[in-house]
Amino acid sequence: MKDFLKSVLATVTGIIIASGILFVFGMGIIASIASMGETETTVDDNTVFCLNLDGPITDRATDNPLSLLGSDDIEETYGLDNITDAIKKAAKEEKIKGIYLTIGNMAATPATLEEIRDALEEFKATGKFIISYADNYSQGGYYLASVSDEVFLNPQGTITWTGMSSQFVSYKRLLDKVGVKMQIFKVGTYKSAVEPFTTEKMSDANREQVKAFTSSIWETFINDISKSRDMTPETLNACADRGIMFEKAESFVDCGFVDSLAYRTDMTGYLKTKVGIDADDDLNTLSLAGVTGINANVPKDKSGNIVAVYYADGDIDDTKGKDRIGALRVISDLEALQNDKDVKAVVLRVNSPGGSAFGSEQIWKQVRDLKAEKPVVVSMGGYAASGGYYISCNADYIYAQPTTLTGSIGIFGMVPDGSGLLDKVGISSETISTNKFGGMMSFDRAMTEEEKALMQRSVNDGYDLFVARCADGRKMLPDDIKKVAEGRVWTGAMAKQLGLVDDLGGLDDAIAKAKELAEVEDCTIITYPAKPSMLDEILSSLPKGYVKTFTPDGAAQVIDGLRWLTELDNINPLQARMPYWVEIN
Repeated sequence: MKDFLKSVLATVTGIIIASGILFVFGMGIIASIASMGETETTVDDNTVFCLNLDGPITDRATDNPLSLLGSDDIEETYGLDNITDAIKKAAKEEKIKGIYLTIGNMAATPATLEEIRDALEEFKATGKFIISYADNYSQGGYYLASVSDEVFLNPQGTITWTGMSSQFVSYKRLLDKVGVKMQIFKVGTYKSAVEPFTTEKMSDANREQVKAFTSSIWETFINDISKSRDMTPETLNACADRGIMFEKAESFVDCGFVDSLAYRTDMTGYLKTKVGIDADDDLNTLSLAGVTGINANVPKDKSGNIVAVYYADGDIDDTKGKDRIGALRVISDLEALQNDKDVKAVVLRVNSPGGSAFGSEQIWKQVRDLKAEKPVVVSMGGYAASGGYYISCNADYIYAQPTTLTGSIGIFGMVPDGSGLLDKVGISSETISTNKFGGMMSFDRAMTEEEKALMQRSVNDGYDLFVARCADGRKMLPDDIKKVAEGRVWTGAMAKQLGLVDDLGGLDDAIAKAKELAEVEDCTIITYPAKPSMLDEILSSLPKGYVKTFTPDGAAQVIDGLRWLTELDNINPLQARMPYWVEIN
């Protein structure tokens, strides 16, 4: 028996050691493959940039090392920064004759799509061609493709063309069934983040604001497509209303959405004719990674001047968190940029629906201190709302895209009363407190009227402070801010008219303004915070794969709506948060 146990122990030990060796060896292979991608790209004559967008697009590229192994189970995520940078490089490279844009299962915010489309417009202005193809176009995909010289569609394909919509999901009946009641404290008629937990239907105010911002986004899409495709807005809307997506592909040609129908395999031959090579010759192509590698080793500007682009992406909380806007981490990072004499200006790229009101106030203060030393320009991404607007409002200048969701100047608090749930499952509790309000936010009981009054007063104070910060930053009277506040969400186009932002534009516009305010012409653009190391990327990639595998696709929206509630133990009681996560698929 002893010999048997020794044998088993030796075997297990051997397996563990071998697994460790294989893991290290595998990581070495991945690192080697990744380092190969960092070499500078050589461009051949008559090259076509094949830009394939088939996955979610985030503000900033985060490479998944496991994708280097070629697994089909790893979803590729594209970075807006990489895409726009590659389009600019392709525009300047004489040997690249055009872009072949292929659209797959893409998902991005409307503002992200606008920035890519703007970059494609600038590329097209150089005289080079853009050809687009898809087996099936999503609404957002077609918005990008419409800028092309020619748009191709599979003969059996379609274009999703139905108009803009926003869905309200309520959890009230679920909470009622399990015996949990949400105690709500808020300021702002339009502050609707609490509605999914308190009502089964949208309020009239919420319905009003959602209709307004979806209509504004749709109007931007319609107007841009109308100009590119020489179609009237009336025609585009009429096609959506008649359900054209359910018609045969020929209908899209007849209406002017696409130029020709073709199978994917036919496109290589067509691209050869566009660049002027024979059918028997090989077509030279470069992928997104390949174009990114053009001039990869060009020396940085020698002036020593730096314009820093700081990415503030995600929910706002009070921690040092790296996968969100952790207030403690962001404050430390901005303070370092403030003290760096080589940094002449900072562009704060904000992409956030908000979060902790306390964390937002702390970041606001650090932006104020930074602004006292050097220019601060905000570039709003898909969202810069509620807390996202809080941390933006004090900048020297603010840019938003027409479809950015911003504003939502309001505060709320939400305290769950789980006494009904505890009663259902047979749990009783009793709290001993030395003072009157010791158990004020206990899960096992409802708050008293006096406690509720104190909580509401705290929310009111938070709202008044939020309004004051906005008024000071935007050089407006508090009463004028209150007229456009009340928690209402605005698009960037609306916000410009209301004075909440200075101008419409993307990250490049913000960088140009920062250089202008800092009075520097030559500089190096450096992005912050530093991207994760290879090991960090590997370790963070593994759990995501499991979550993706075991989460039903149909549950995605419900889970997304509840995601921030999973951290109630760590979440600040007062929230400056917007309830919408809008993506165009």
